[in-house]
Parts: sequence; structure tokens; C-alpha cells
Amino acid sequence: MIAKPKGTYDLIGLDAKLYNYIYNVVQGYMDNYNYEFIRTPIFEASELFHRGVGETTDIVTKETYDFIDRGERNLTLRPEGTAGVVRSVIENKLYGNQNGPLKYYYFGTMYRYERPQAGRYREFSQMGVEVFNANDPMIDAEVISLGYNLLKELGIEKFTVHLNTLGDLTTRQNYTAALKKYLKPHLAELCPDCQKRYETNPLRIIDCKADKDNDVLKNVPKISDYLTDESKALFTKLKELLTILDIDYEIDERIVRGLDYYDYNVWEYVTDDANISLGGGGRYNNLVKTLDGPDMPAVGFAFGIDRVITELKNILGSQEFTNNVDVYIMSVNDEEKMQALRIAQDLRLNNVMTEINSNNLSLKSQFKMADSLKAKFLVILNSDDLQKGLVNIKDNVTKEEVKIDEGEIVDWILGNI
Repeated sequence: MIAKPKGTYDLIGLDAKLYNYIYNVVQGYMDNYNYEFIRTPIFEASELFHRGVGETTDIVTKETYDFIDRGERNLTLRPEGTAGVVRSVIENKLYGNQNGPLKYYYFGTMYRYERPQAGRYREFSQMGVEVFNANDPMIDAEVISLGYNLLKELGIEKFTVHLNTLGDLTTRQNYTAALKKYLKPHLAELCPDCQKRYETNPLRIIDCKADKDNDVLKNVPKISDYLTDESKALFTKLKELLTILDIDYEIDERIVRGLDYYDYNVWEYVTDDANISLGGGGRYNNLVKTLDGPDMPAVGFAFGIDRVITELKNILGSQEFTNNVDVYIMSVNDEEKMQALRIAQDLRLNNVMTEINSNNLSLKSQFKMADSLKAKFLVILNSDDLQKGLVNIKDNVTKEEVKIDEGEIVDWILGNI
């Protein structure tokens, strides 16, 4: 037997139903917020992620799936969504003649060579939003609230926005110097990865998972002590706006995010019980310029769909998450089956979820099948009625039955569903 690759999984059963549920809710929400769908390739030039995500990040140094194609091109399976969207905005000149913000959302698979564990896979799904050409804290508040309200709509209630700011370039330069000065005497107490990050990416040491309980990191300098007046003002404004929007947040100075392109505001959506990050985002005002585009501010976030599915399953418990069938059409002989197929098409074209007997089941087995599908109505066909142009409909809850003209079945179902 050929098995699936390590770190991947088949999307089936309840997980598949939840995936489709999330996808459908996301689509509706993006329409409400006026975000346009964008799809980028699953693989891109390796340079895009090396320059965009950052040469020293764990993603690029340890986790990307890099390969050389038959044309000797260096390509990488996308490890995240933002860099590809930025590339598309630049390459397609989507920024031309735009006075207002450019607002996009995506939904798709990403790839990282990580140690597989609960909620973390090598092939995983993300949805995210990206907004360009808007630098006002109002758009940050909109983006944060979009993710917040989306999780609420999906049925996840117990989570909090963990919020921080990385400030402007001056803030980060001053803070990085102070952080390195503090950490230097303690380098031997840090994990090997953090000892390397000390020279290449010291901010990443703050949210190291291996050293999260290390006393050294519990006493690091606070970035809030190094914010410039401008950075303080922008962060204060954002907090005021989130309060107006009734967004539950807490300041968490360990939130720095794992990608080099972030600046100013950063945040994560963290569950209250298990302290698991369902997703996060932030502002990245320099990334478009870094990738050879115009000097254009941007902000966005992404959710790990697999983690959201896991959280929904924890909330649902033993509840069955399924789309109950509206109508099950019962038939036995060939004449009845042909009519069942035609009636099913009429109902389906009118957005009625319909199932038919396609496995030559006995009448008794069809009743069991209808019950397992939780069908609301049964359309029970028999040859004698069909010759008279009649069909029998049974309410599968009240068990009441009616006999109507075959041509009225769609209107009857739509009126009673």
C-alpha cells in the first residue's frame, strides 16, 4: 500500500465538512467587507520568499520546500500567502490609479517542512487578507476586527486578540541594541537556535517556543520603553479604535511574529483555554518596496484553517456537523428511477439538497438511508401514482403524508422546507 507523505492528511469526513463550512463563511464575510478574491501560484521563484519572508527566518532556513525544475529554475512551494500576493500586486500593476485601499483575500494550501504535530502539518491550509495603499490605524482596526468577527461567526467565542507594536525603524534599532546588550551575558542559557538568532534576528528570540519558560526571556527589556512618539501615538489610536469596536484584546509584548517583513502593529488570535494561536498578522509597510514595487503601506493577517478546524471540533464535541438532506426520493423499478432522477434535478436546480436511490436499495433500506441522512421530506414514487401524474410526499418528522400533482412538487417543497 502506498501511504500519504509524512505531515499530510486526507481531508475527509467531519474535517472536510468543517473545511467547506469555513470556506463558505469566509466568502460571505469577504463580500461584506468588500475584499476581492485573489489566487496566486502554489510555487513561486525561491527568491520571492528569501527576500520577502527573510533569509534568517526559520521558514526560509529550515522549512521551505525548494526544488529546481526542468528549466533549471529555483522554485519554492509557498510557505505563506503574503509574499505571493505582494508579487501579484506588483507584477500586475494593481496599484495603478488607486486612491483608496486595495483589499484582497485568499484561501489555499501552504507547505513547510516542520515536525508534524497536532494542528501543524507540512501541507496545511490558510486563509488570509491583505490590504495595500492604506496607512491609517482605521484600516488596522478593520483588519483585526474582520478576523475577530469571522472567528465569532464560525462559532469560536473564547479567544482574545494578543496585541503588540514593533514600532518604526528607529524604535526597532534602539530596542534591538538594548535587547542584545541584555542577552549577551546569557547566551549560553539560550537554545542553539536563539544563539544563532542573536546575530541574525534577535527579535525572534522573544517568542522562541523552546525557551518560552526560560527566566532569561521573562525579564527581557520591553519594546514599549523604546517606542518613538509617533509609534506610541499610532498604537494608542489603534487601541482606542478596537475599544470602539468591542474587540477583546490584551497587550502581549512577546508577540513579534515569525516573518521579517512586519513593522508597527502585530497581533495574534489566541484561544483562552489552551493558549493556541489560531492565526495572526500585522503591518508590513516596507515589503512592497523590498520586492521592487512602489513605496506602499500594507497590512494583513492569516488563519491556519487546520487549527480552526481543530478548535471547532473541540467546541462541537460529539455533535454531528452535517448538512441534513432536504429531500430523499424513493424508487424501486426502472420507471420510478427515471422519474426520480428528473425530479431530483428539478429540486437541485432550485437549491434543494436532494438524494436518490442510486444503489438499488430495497424500500426498507431506503427508509433507513433517509433516516441516516436526516432527510426532512421523503418523495415516495410508485408506478400507479406516476401514471396519474401524482407523487406522495411524507414529512419525515411529523410522519404526515400528502399526495400532489407531480408538476407541483418543487413549489410544494420550497413552500414547506
